[in-house]
Amino acid sequence: MFTRYDTRKINIGGVYVGGGSPVTVQSMTNTRTSDVDATVAQILRLEEAGCDIVRAAVPDMDAARAIKEIKKRIHVPLVADIHFDYRLALESIRSGADKIRINPGNIGSRDRVKAVADAAAERGVPIRIGVNSGSLEKELLKKYGRPCAEALAESVEGHIRILGELDFRDICVSVKSSSVSETIKAYRLLAQRICYPLHIGLTEAGTLRSGTIKSCVAIGALLAEGIGDTVRVSLTGDPAEEVRVAQEILSALGLGRKNLVEFVSCPTCGRTRIDLIGLASTIESMLKAAERRGDIKRPVKVAVMGCAVNGPGEACDADIGLAGGDGNVLLFEKGNIVGKLTGASDEIADEFVRRVVRLAGEDA
Repeated sequence: MFTRYDTRKINIGGVYVGGGSPVTVQSMTNTRTSDVDATVAQILRLEEAGCDIVRAAVPDMDAARAIKEIKKRIHVPLVADIHFDYRLALESIRSGADKIRINPGNIGSRDRVKAVADAAAERGVPIRIGVNSGSLEKELLKKYGRPCAEALAESVEGHIRILGELDFRDICVSVKSSSVSETIKAYRLLAQRICYPLHIGLTEAGTLRSGTIKSCVAIGALLAEGIGDTVRVSLTGDPAEEVRVAQEILSALGLGRKNLVEFVSCPTCGRTRIDLIGLASTIESMLKAAERRGDIKRPVKVAVMGCAVNGPGEACDADIGLAGGDGNVLLFEKGNIVGKLTGASDEIADEFVRRVVRLAGEDA
């Protein structure tokens, strides 16, 4: 569908980003990092949701030292998020962080930046330069008058220059704004100017509904242009939802992991005589759980439609589907009606999912 921009490849704890590697999904914990049990529990949930790389805030030395214990109990690379204090970056690297996120321009003197760059280089730890609209330098705000895309891009280039002068090039870059248009513009500018892998996403995108919509627009637009090597959807809520949304974006664009279950459902209309909205939601959740368990072995297209008038015809390319009727639902395969399902909504969902698993399971 598109050609991805060519970027350098970096290694984040065994997960490659850039250089044509698959687009990876990231999220960030919202626990206190120093609370090892809570942080590990959340990371394990993120892993289950499909997260490739996890970031944790490191506001103090207790958090930096906790990284060592956290790393023992998780299975994905861990990124330490550092602001201002270079000593936290050094301690995080000693504790085994797989990547650190800093802005070289705000952690102090050149000697301090060099200390971090040297420690990272010695252990093969990449650095993510993370610039957002709230962290721009005063001189850039004065120059441009506001935190615009041009200011964000120029800030990144300045931070890259600092590390380049120290011969450090194991770099990933992000520029984030809460504005969809400014975010897209900033990444377009950087894709033309630099060769480093781009971590894309919006900052402060919003709650689950509004944040998902804005993130899908921004991230989807960039990925469709071939821009972006790793993705984080920032939502006010459960971090696992960030991962699920990111996975759906990648799947819709044919990037990253391809979902085995392709689920389609109609928007309903006045002909609908069943609780299709509830039934579709239940079936979709059950099929996702079945796929995570490994019960689905091959690709299958599943349709849940509102009525028998148009349902089978509109979803004629579905492998299996159902269409609502009065007191029952019609079961169809490849557009042909093959039977009926009766009973309560949860009973219909259970039976339908069992049929899908039989169709796409181990013995298919």
